[in-house]
Amino acid sequence: MYGRAGNTVPHERMRVSFCTDLDKSVLVNNFEKRGWTQVSPDDDWNFYWASVQTCRNIFSVDSGYRMHDNQMINHFPNHYELSRKDLLVKNIKRYRKDLEREGNPLAERSEPTAAGAPRYVYLDFVPITFVLPADYNMFVEEYRKNPQSTWIMKPCGKSQGAGIFLINKLSKLKRWSREAKGPFHQQLSKESYVISKYIDNPLLIGGKKFDLRLYVLVTSFRPLKAYLFKQGFCRFCTVKYDTSVTELDNMYVHLTNVSVQKHGGEYNNLHGGKWSVQNLALYLEGTRGKEVTDRLFGSIAWLIVHSLRAVAPVMASDRHCFECYGYDIIIDNNLKPWLVEVNASPSLTSTTVTDRILKYKLIDNILSVVLPPDGVPDVRWNKIPSADALGNFDLLLDEELAAQEEQAQNAQPSTKGRGGGNRWK
Repeated sequence: MYGRAGNTVPHERMRVSFCTDLDKSVLVNNFEKRGWTQVSPDDDWNFYWASVQTCRNIFSVDSGYRMHDNQMINHFPNHYELSRKDLLVKNIKRYRKDLEREGNPLAERSEPTAAGAPRYVYLDFVPITFVLPADYNMFVEEYRKNPQSTWIMKPCGKSQGAGIFLINKLSKLKRWSREAKGPFHQQLSKESYVISKYIDNPLLIGGKKFDLRLYVLVTSFRPLKAYLFKQGFCRFCTVKYDTSVTELDNMYVHLTNVSVQKHGGEYNNLHGGKWSVQNLALYLEGTRGKEVTDRLFGSIAWLIVHSLRAVAPVMASDRHCFECYGYDIIIDNNLKPWLVEVNASPSLTSTTVTDRILKYKLIDNILSVVLPPDGVPDVRWNKIPSADALGNFDLLLDEELAAQEEQAQNAQPSTKGRGGGNRWK
């Protein structure tokens, strides 16, 4: 079904061919700008910007397809370990337990308080979450510790705000469960959900709730190589935040997804309810100070790195793959970041002119980072781009480079205060 690209053609004569499942101008224009030729999936291709389903098909045992050295694809085979809400939580919980077992100081816990169990001091970046129906009894136990709290229900395999609702009473969950088992909702009863403690003290700007959409590029999971795109943005709700029970079902108050907000009467087509991360940083520096703002963005980088480390052991780190993830992060009014979810196929649809420019630049920079200097896909390349190739990406972590640095430092005579291998960059 899928074409092949032979690896015998010398690079200087090689014409790069691409195919894509997404008819997006930000993709095709970037590929054609490089002089690449578009082909169908059945032809010989070097670079495939595929849907997650196509990627699964290519890597499935049944397909019998083997990729050559001059082929690349934009998803890891089991990306869902990070992007499915239930698996993300499971992997982070396992990561923390493993570190605890090893006696690693990263897994240190605080003293238990009257409000609940001890929390992780350094790895407390996902809200308390349970998978339903499997963890129902554990959820009820947690709920009863604080029956006034609000929880948010999300279907594990859906995106763009589909199927999400808030609950503040156990009876509402029981009612939903009964309805889900009815003859008209057979599909619902088979679907697993995550239920998370709702962040009910979000940082508000202009009285409105927002979240951050950040783009994280991973070129390898073992060794881990990850980059953060500098030009992320905030996504605002169109209606002012209100915690009253009457507004519990008003998704324009609680959900920041553009796919939800664009249907609201207050939606602005010019700015699309979006604000750049740079503007957010300036606003916070002006209202809270530079030191706490820098600490917040440091905590965000920390959160991303450890979420990736949590999934790295179970991720199939195929050398033909790279992936750009859309991280959704909420900041509370104590300037603590919380990881809400990770998307394996962040939207490339442009809602505004600024959006189109940003996404065009994102794709351009991704290609510069994942391709060798000659621009031809080659899995034998060591995936260490030059500083110039990074564009608007910042290196979050490269375990290979960090190991080389540590080796070089260990080879030198001992010096006081020498940096260890814990550096991110």
